Amino acid sequence: MRWPSARARDRGASDLPGDGASDLPGDGASDATGDGASDRAGDERPGRGVLGCVVTLDDVHVRLGERDVLRGVDLVLRERRIGVVGANGSGKSTLARLLNGLVLPTSGRVLVDGLDTRRHGAQVRRRVGFVFTDPDAQIVMPTVAEDVAYSLRKVPAGTARDARVRAALEARGLADHADHPAHLLSGGQKQLLALTSVLVTEPDLVVADEPTTLLDRRNTRHVAAELASLPQQVVLVSHDLDLVSAMERVLVVDGGRVVADDEPGAALAHYRRLVDDDLPPPSPQSPPLSPSPSALPSALPSTRSSARAATPAGQARAVEGGTR
Repeated sequence: MRWPSARARDRGASDLPGDGASDLPGDGASDATGDGASDRAGDERPGRGVLGCVVTLDDVHVRLGERDVLRGVDLVLRERRIGVVGANGSGKSTLARLLNGLVLPTSGRVLVDGLDTRRHGAQVRRRVGFVFTDPDAQIVMPTVAEDVAYSLRKVPAGTARDARVRAALEARGLADHADHPAHLLSGGQKQLLALTSVLVTEPDLVVADEPTTLLDRRNTRHVAAELASLPQQVVLVSHDLDLVSAMERVLVVDGGRVVADDEPGAALAHYRRLVDDDLPPPSPQSPPLSPSPSALPSALPSTRSSARAATPAGQARAVEGGTR
């Protein structure tokens, strides 16, 4: 899939229940609840006319409990399309959550357009939207339209806000579901709703943490196409190497470190070598455990037929068959 270059334009990430809300110490009450959508007109952003964000990670370490989740991460992220791959538990999702302050570094610092995520959490989350793996962790209101409107709750209610909600739903093909119960949507529709509720606030950067993991192939392709078409800068965390191969730059995370940072071909080749090195050697071929057919009695009853006939439904089917 071809990813177009982007032009920039969150629902406040801290508004999302679960998934790291407790990782937001020190942001202040206003940061924990405000997406700042109503502040956009007066938002003097550095380089507001420039596409996307510049995200800097400066010697970042993250320690959770007794475990070092990330160690010594130094990055400057400015490309339109950036992929992140790594094994489960490698630290890639923690890296993604650092980018908008869902997780704060134990040491080091993360800057988004020069804003420190520790001290300017609300401003950072106005720039960086976050899409979770599980959309049910992100959907908070009863109906589809209400969930999108919740992201604009600081915008005065009225025609203008309603128009933004309608336009956002139409853009993702959800307008016909506006009044439907949000949690009764299909998996693919839920993920589109979660994405819509982020995009309606016009972030500059969208971070998507394994957004297709819970989806079937058809919905994976649909969500991937929606992400590919966005004007925003995108950071995509995924196990789907086909999606990641279309990025401009790919980071490989292993054991809490960024062990490769390159164009997709070289980075993914490095990742495949890591995976191959971790595979256990094949075990020697064992002799078959079942006896040969010649050793079996010739008149064994069919286990499947006997078991099925023993059930009430099986007995009814047997009677039916006998009367036909």
